Amino acid sequence: MDRDVASAVTRLREVFARYPRRPVLEGCPHCRGRVPVDEEHLFELSMRLGGTVGTLDDIKALLPLLAERLVTGHELFPATVLGLLAREGLAHWPDAERDAVEDWLMAVWRSMLAGFPARVGGFGDVADFLDDVARLMDPGPFLDTWDGLRSLEVDRHLAGLVAAWARGARLPAAALAWLGRDAVRDRLHAAFERDHDTVWAGDLAVAYDLLAVRPCR
Repeated sequence: MDRDVASAVTRLREVFARYPRRPVLEGCPHCRGRVPVDEEHLFELSMRLGGTVGTLDDIKALLPLLAERLVTGHELFPATVLGLLAREGLAHWPDAERDAVEDWLMAVWRSMLAGFPARVGGFGDVADFLDDVARLMDPGPFLDTWDGLRSLEVDRHLAGLVAAWARGARLPAAALAWLGRDAVRDRLHAAFERDHDTVWAGDLAVAYDLLAVRPCR
């Protein structure tokens, strides 16, 4: 976990400390009963939180732990946790709570783009990340951040995103509009000229050609 991601997780702990973590949660009396909170078996709990197990306060109490496990291990699915936040109305949470979640996601995003391939716990695919985030909030700030970053790793992720789109990956409308800009094609062309003698130069060229001949939609 890099420093910015670690700081964002610490901020989540501070903001959500007002919600005490209970050792046992109430489940549906007809199918679950009382459910112990076991940190070694968070996957099953993450799948049921907010549904047949626990309350909104329990979700907020466990969120820092879930966020930490998402960026340090592979037992949890980002889509499950971010989908949970979407169902529980993150957009209507208090400002400090919402800001802490957004700052954590932005730190994860920057860390993902900084290395190729991305290795940030369970987060490893930029197309999936953008799709998951779009269920929670406007993905525009994440795309703006991408625009402001300059490195060969960032450009390789861009080529990968174009390839994922061409294969039929689900992308939010904002990401499709972002990919369709002349600035993105220009960036891929410049990256190819810079890296033309590398093993990944072909990926950059293919991505440029795909955007040149096929409109994003």
